[in-house]
Formats: sequence, structure tokens, C-alpha cells
Amino acid sequence: MSRSKLVIIGNGMAGVKCVEEIIALEPDTYEIVIYGNEPRPNYNRIMLSKVLQGEHSLQDIIINDWTWYAEHHIRLCTGETVHRIDTRGKYIETESGLKETYDVLILATGSSPFIPPIPGIDKERVMSFRTIDDCTRMSDYSKTYRKAAVIGGGLLGLEAARGLLHLGMEAVVVHNAPYIMNRQLDQKAATMLQEELEGQGMSFLLARNTQKITGRSQAQGLLFTDGSKLEAQVVIVAVGIRPNVDLARRSGIATNRAIMVDDYMRTSVPGIYAVGECAEHRGISYGLVAPLYEQGKVLARTLCGQETPEYKGSIPYSQLKVSGVDVFSAGEISGEGMQTAIQHLDGIQGTYKKVLMQAGKVRGAILFGDTTEGTALLGLVQRGADVAELAPREGAPDPAEIAAAALPAQETVCACNNVTKAAIMKAIQEQGLETADQVKEQTKASGSCGGCRPMVAALLKHTHNLKNNGGTGVVATPDKPAPMPVCSCTDLGHAELKGILADINVLETGLPDISLILQKLGWGSEHGCAVCRPVIHYYLQVSGGTMVVREIEGHSEVQVRWDDQIPLSSYARDARGLAAQLRASWIGAAMPSPVNMGVAPGPGSLVSALVQDIGLLASPAGWEIYAGGHAEHPVKQGGLIGVAETEVQAATLASACLQWYRQTAWYDEPLWAWTERLGFMSIRETLLDDQLQKELAATLQADI
Repeated sequence: MSRSKLVIIGNGMAGVKCVEEIIALEPDTYEIVIYGNEPRPNYNRIMLSKVLQGEHSLQDIIINDWTWYAEHHIRLCTGETVHRIDTRGKYIETESGLKETYDVLILATGSSPFIPPIPGIDKERVMSFRTIDDCTRMSDYSKTYRKAAVIGGGLLGLEAARGLLHLGMEAVVVHNAPYIMNRQLDQKAATMLQEELEGQGMSFLLARNTQKITGRSQAQGLLFTDGSKLEAQVVIVAVGIRPNVDLARRSGIATNRAIMVDDYMRTSVPGIYAVGECAEHRGISYGLVAPLYEQGKVLARTLCGQETPEYKGSIPYSQLKVSGVDVFSAGEISGEGMQTAIQHLDGIQGTYKKVLMQAGKVRGAILFGDTTEGTALLGLVQRGADVAELAPREGAPDPAEIAAAALPAQETVCACNNVTKAAIMKAIQEQGLETADQVKEQTKASGSCGGCRPMVAALLKHTHNLKNNGGTGVVATPDKPAPMPVCSCTDLGHAELKGILADINVLETGLPDISLILQKLGWGSEHGCAVCRPVIHYYLQVSGGTMVVREIEGHSEVQVRWDDQIPLSSYARDARGLAAQLRASWIGAAMPSPVNMGVAPGPGSLVSALVQDIGLLASPAGWEIYAGGHAEHPVKQGGLIGVAETEVQAATLASACLQWYRQTAWYDEPLWAWTERLGFMSIRETLLDDQLQKELAATLQADI
């Protein structure tokens, strides 16, 4: 059977990330061809500043080398610029005359540096900072010239200036705003960063507008609108980016500032998609890696024909290491109605924290010097949490560790070096790593831009806590697919242990308590440990063996929330009664993991049904029942299980879902992770069997 041909225009981070996801999901679906205008394989543009600063070589920032393309049978055409798309004939044409037909086309053309219309901008020794070739030119200039000016005080400009300092040049940053990184930081954090950079040798001219670049044919300096001047033999322009849309526009594909796409990354032309910096979703084009990778995952699942949540947009955030200084920024940091919820400054430690709120909800956050809270704060911003959640609670677990534990094993933690959670935990356990620096040395995670260091630190803490509590010393990885043991007392994984316990007939074997069951299973510890005991108790309970097992343990928390702060919709006949019924029906039921359920009586509800483990949303058709959502990191949107006409039918379907989760989930497996493991379509088909649905709901009631 012949494969469809997938052509990607652009060999950058967003497009190739999408290809990686497709290969992981359905490696035999497409014949893949990639066109890139640079003469090299895929590399990490974020790391160009590290190359310039001498911390990395070109080879260090290659994400996928030539071998990777060959191994996955991907034809990479480098040094080719596509200048035409024939959307009717379904082929592309390059400037050199090459033609390539396609069945599916992805535009991943990225962006180019924005070049402001300043007189003299076309002079020699005036350049942008975007590619490997730019790094080479800057290095060459440093061998002859000493004075450089960088126009632009954003992240890219600061990194370019830091690289110039490393090359032995004087670097002056010229910025038109009153403080640097004004889109990510407030004035206090920006001032602290500026002082740190000045200590490294950088100079700044703020609130200056460049009137022209002086010199005849070569740059000699800058003339500002206030009449002042700056001598500079090399000028770097780093004032922003512009999406590359000319190819799409010429080809009749709808564009605005960038290429317009829907929630599945589809353009206005069937069979053509766009992803990355060149794409505009709901009026926004993103220039940060995290949103681009989120888009790539949605597009990959769409092209592989798999169920996928729509891409709803991203909360912009930056977790960076700017010239050796940790900086974090998320959400909105200014705007109408924005107020400060928390502000802490430690002048001795050089740390700063500011959390912003609007109408009582967390909307933005800034951290400087210490970004360990970044992951937890991002979760609050992403779900618009109530400011009350910012208050510390006695005995509450570390939010960063909770986020680390919830992260799927194969999720990429370090995008710069493609290091997964599983690889990090495996290295920590097998090599006895004790510090984040040791993790960086062994795995390269956080060794590039440094943005993932807080998550690395959280994983380090989580891994050590697992070990201290009797957890396993082995983490499963793709090249080692053996299931992870339940704990250090046994080699059995969850699936095998659950199957064995389901086969134990307690009445016939006469096993009176947990110790004899452990003995029968060949357990390494006579009484088990804090990790395995509740697991065994829970699996015995859901398999019907609880009548003789003492001290049943398990998660019994089922939080049911109902929004009574908006008027009932005309079609939400008894939302309050439905919430009360479910709360009464489910209370006391042992769960594999805590479950959050929300009842939303209509549009505009503060309780979002889409980010609950189980969510019910009133609609004109009755009740929509969703499952698999998650409001914190990793944020997940639930999928629609079905629609019920009455409250009774809605309660039955929701209860059936909960019972199916109880029967088939591993202990401590969150409901969103369970839906991903079993597959949402499989769960949906099971629950929409009317007879089985009623049996599951009845079993739940009988078990309580």
C-alpha cells in the first residue's frame, strides 16, 4: 500500500517537532520530504547565543543530525528556497527549479528579523542575529573591530550583547523603552537585571530612538533623535521578528500578520497546514518554543487521524537564563485592572517575586534570581486560579514536585537537548545524582538555555522522595519497555499485580490478612511498604476481595464543585440538585487517584467542565459529559463522552465513567493519564454501551 506524501516547507524547530510527533505516533503513514533554505540539518536557534558566547559549538546545538533523517527515511532538501505553491496541481517549486508533488503540505516557514526603516540600515557591518551564519559574521568582525551597538533591549538583543562581550568587543544596548525586556518584566525586575549585566561589562542607553546609522558605506555609529551620537563599527539589529508569509500570500492562502489557521492548524486551503512562528491562531502568532511545540503535537495527531483536543491558544511564558541570571515571566504583567497580589524583594539574595491579579484571579507572574516556583505559578496563571490559592497551606506538598509527578514519563523536559522526564529520573536513580548540576552534567538537561532547570530540580526532589518512601529504583524508558515495578518490594508492575490479585479467591484460599497475601506473592518485605500497601488494598477492593482484608486504604477524595454565582440557564433545570446527587453518590468511594468533578450550569460558569477529571455542562440538548481534563500542569482539555437529556441519565453516564476508571486504572494514576493510556475513543465506546453503562453505575453504588 502506497503512503501519502507529506511535504514540509521549513526545517526549523516547529516543523521538525511535528515530524518527530508523527514518527512517534504513526511512523509508516507518510513519505516525508522536508525543504530547508539553510545548508544544514535542524538546529536549535535558541542556542545561537550560547554558540556566540563560546559555550557551545555548532554540533552541540544540532537537534537532529543527518543520520536521524536517514534512519527515519526522511528526504531532506537543504539550501532550497520554495518560491511557489500550486494549490490546484498540489506541487511546490523552488527557486532552483525543483518541483515536488504533495498530498499534504505543512508550512513551517518561520520568521525573519524585523528590519526597521532606519536610514543607513543597509550599510556594511549592520546585521541581524538569527542564523549560524550570523554568529560566524559577528565572530569575524570581532577580530578587527572593538565597538558594537545592539539596537533592541529584548532577550535576543541582550544575548547578542553578551556574546559580543565574550568575543572581546564593547557592547552598548540601545533600547527605545525606559527599561529592558519591558514585554516580560516590570521596571524593578528589569533594573535588577540591568545592574547584573552592567557588572558583566554591558552598557545601556535607554529611551533612545535611532534616527540613522552613520558612515558612508560602512557603519560608523548611531545618531539619535535627541541629537546625541554613539560610535559603533558593528551594529546588531534585534528589535523583533516578522512571520514569513510571502509564499503563502502569493499562493492564495489566507494571511493576516501571519498565515491564518484554525484550532487544528488548517489553513484556508484544504490539505495545507501551518505551524510555528509563521502561523496566526485566533489573531496571535507566537515566537516562543512552548506554544510552537503544542501546535506541532496537535497537528501531528490530526494528520495521523487520532483524537486530539483542539489547540485553544497558549499562555505566553518565558523561563530563561539571561546571561547567567534566572528569569521567569508568565501571562499578563500589565494592563487595565491589573493589581499586585504578591511582591517580595530580597536585596541580599538578589531575588524578586511578583504575582499579578485581575478581578481576583491570578493573571501573571515575574520571578528574578530564583525561579523554582515558576512551574507552579504557570499552572495558576494558565487556569486563572483564585488568588486564595497563593496563600501557603501548612503541610501542603510542594507544587513544583506535584507538577513534576504529574508530567508523563516520555514528556520532553529539556527541549534544547531533547531530554525526557524518564531519562532524567533514570539517570538520577542509577547514578545516584544529588544536585541539579549533576543532572545537567549527565543528561544535558538545563545545560543550554537553562529554562527547564526548575523542573529538573523538582524531578530530582520527586525521584529522591520516591526512593525514600520505598519507591522503585528503575524508571522505564523507550529502549527499556519493561513495566516499572510497583515498589522496591517486588518486580511486579501494576498490570501484572492487579491481574494476580484479581485471580485470588480470598474465600477459597482463606487468606486472613495482607501479610499472608504478600507471602503468597513472594514479596520482599513481610509487611510491604508505604508505597505498595495501599496499592494492594485498592486492587483487592476493586476486584471484590475486600471482605476479609483489614484497613482498606485508598484515595477517597472526590471533589464535586458547582458554580452558583451565575443565574441558571433556562435549560439547566436542576444543576444544584445534580451536583448534590453526585456528591452524595460518590462520597466514600475509593479512587486510584483524587478526582475533581465540576457541574457547570451554563455558559460563563466559573467552573469549567473541560478541565475537570469529570465535567458536566448544561446545554440546550441537556447535559454534556466530559472526562480527562486537568486544570493544573500539565493542562489538559477533557473530551466529550456523550450527551444526556436528563439529570438522571447524566448522573448514570458520569458514574459509569468513574467506575470504569476505578476498575481499569493503576493506583495513583490520574484520570487524565488514564484516558491517554486507554485511548479516549476506546473509553467512549465502552461507556456508550447502554447495558454496560448501567451495570458500571450500579457497581459503583454497590461498592460504596
